[in-house]
Amino acid sequence: MTDMPSKEPTTFERLSCSYKNESSRFAIQEGNFQRQYAHLYCERLNTMRGRVEKSAQKKWGSDILIRKLFELKSQQRCCIIGTFYKHMELKPSILEEISQEHNLIPQPRKDKYVSDSDTLILEDELQRIVLVGNIDIQRSCTGMVGAVLGEEKENGKFHVEEVCFMYLPQPSPPPTLEDDRYIFFVSGLGLGQEGRNLMGLQLMVDLLTGQLGSEEEQRKYSKVVRVILAGDGLSRDTQDKSVLQTAKYLSRKVQATTVEGVKELDDILTQLVSSVPVDLMPGELDPTNGILPQQPLHKCMFPEANTYPTLNCVTNPYHAEIGGFQVVGTSGQTVADIYQFTSNEDRLEILEATLNAGHIAPTAPDTLACYPFLEKDPFILETMPHVYFAGNQTKFQSKLCKDDSGRQCLLLTVPRFSQSHSGVLLNLRTLEASSVVFDSEFME
Repeated sequence: MTDMPSKEPTTFERLSCSYKNESSRFAIQEGNFQRQYAHLYCERLNTMRGRVEKSAQKKWGSDILIRKLFELKSQQRCCIIGTFYKHMELKPSILEEISQEHNLIPQPRKDKYVSDSDTLILEDELQRIVLVGNIDIQRSCTGMVGAVLGEEKENGKFHVEEVCFMYLPQPSPPPTLEDDRYIFFVSGLGLGQEGRNLMGLQLMVDLLTGQLGSEEEQRKYSKVVRVILAGDGLSRDTQDKSVLQTAKYLSRKVQATTVEGVKELDDILTQLVSSVPVDLMPGELDPTNGILPQQPLHKCMFPEANTYPTLNCVTNPYHAEIGGFQVVGTSGQTVADIYQFTSNEDRLEILEATLNAGHIAPTAPDTLACYPFLEKDPFILETMPHVYFAGNQTKFQSKLCKDDSGRQCLLLTVPRFSQSHSGVLLNLRTLEASSVVFDSEFME
């Protein structure tokens, strides 16, 4: 009796597409922290004023009267342009940090710092004025540059009728693809957490590298042209601040808590980059500078993964052209910060608000730490991206924004993998995104 010939396993070749890293504007060249942040606000307003003015004229007519604040006349209907500032009684101050250093009772931390007494102010180079009327103060945030239409009342406040932000052009529509091409987004791996079950993470790696799944699934995932790890590869458990108050001679033989987490991350990256290109973004909990823009994680931390040219350590925020698609995003700090200082509960709406305002991180440097740039504000969006994402969010959400001029942008919130055991698979051909959950009964 002869043995039946065994069927040869089907192999699939990994597809690829063009790639160009466009994040050079987020690179910090000098590291001068002696400057004041007023330069950054001034540069932001000067850069965006002309574009906001054109948007206002397009929306309200080319004959609309545009005034500087010092030119305002009472009861005269006009448009004014400036930077929003939200005065908040509950906003944390430097006193909190000082009280922690001196072991005093600090202000209690809150999920949100909004209150009914909050006031919205518009500032230009010389003056400021309080805004009232048809504007949602609780959903507004500091740092956005916009135009408001209305008039100054006798009480010295500006009564708003409408608000307008900068129009973002889109140089080219999304390219047309004949075959599916995918980008896989994942964030918040949370490695280095004691007692953590990594079964779900290994399932994800095996599926992306072709070690797992049916023939149809392997065919599909062979079309993943790039994986974007959107920050927080390490867990909060690796953040041991007590070491800062410990004498060096007492901690000389103590291994840093981040070491094991980085080793685990290197192992995961090695498996991934052996099969697919990976863009590794830093996040709030990763070993790099804490202020925006965060610089790339140093490749020396990943000795195994670094042997592959497919490992790309990139900045946060992130900007790349993938297969002709402009992809822009952050590791989530920008959305999380605005969430704290507005009444908006929907993080996708917050992400959309930053897109409409033409600025990735409007609350920097007020409540979100950033580098004191002098001659540029790299967080300004020059054009509308095709894909705009935020990592480390509470859940997956997506929205395709379109208008009559042909502009379209897909908004994505990528959930923390450590909490959701899921990533986001984006089909570039259709601009449709779906959540992929990696779960197993053995993970309990």
